[in-house]
Amino acid sequence: MSADGVKATVQFVSDDLFVGITPSGHSITLDTDSSRSIAPSPTELLLLAAGACTATDVASILTKKRQQVTRYVIEVSGVRRDDFPRKFTSMKVHHILTGRNLSQHAVAQAIELSDTKYCSVAASLRPGVEIQTSFEIIEDTPDPTRGEVD
Repeated sequence: MSADGVKATVQFVSDDLFVGITPSGHSITLDTDSSRSIAPSPTELLLLAAGACTATDVASILTKKRQQVTRYVIEVSGVRRDDFPRKFTSMKVHHILTGRNLSQHAVAQAIELSDTKYCSVAASLRPGVEIQTSFEIIEDTPDPTRGEVD
């Protein structure tokens, strides 16, 4: 990384439509016309960024802890101010993990580590945005029709 950090670019296309180019060269269309909504808005991407950041951390930590996660979904919701700037004031990040014999302690610890130490998106949002995390664990039962056994 250079002394200036990383650089993304956003180009106006037309009529509240933009194309963003990430520092790694990937492009994404952004739409700030909520009535048209043909692409995600910048604030929607912020919710996704928060979810993806913590998901990456938690999945990696749980793999290292040898936890058998078979499905992992993160739901991120946010509350924004009514007045401008309509910034997020709070977010709820809910982790839904499905797996076999997942340890409540391991999951809680992985989420805590992501939330307080590793997730750069959450760290960038704080202290201005209150972020609450929660999780649920769903036991994955073997499917005998696919040859799975306990």
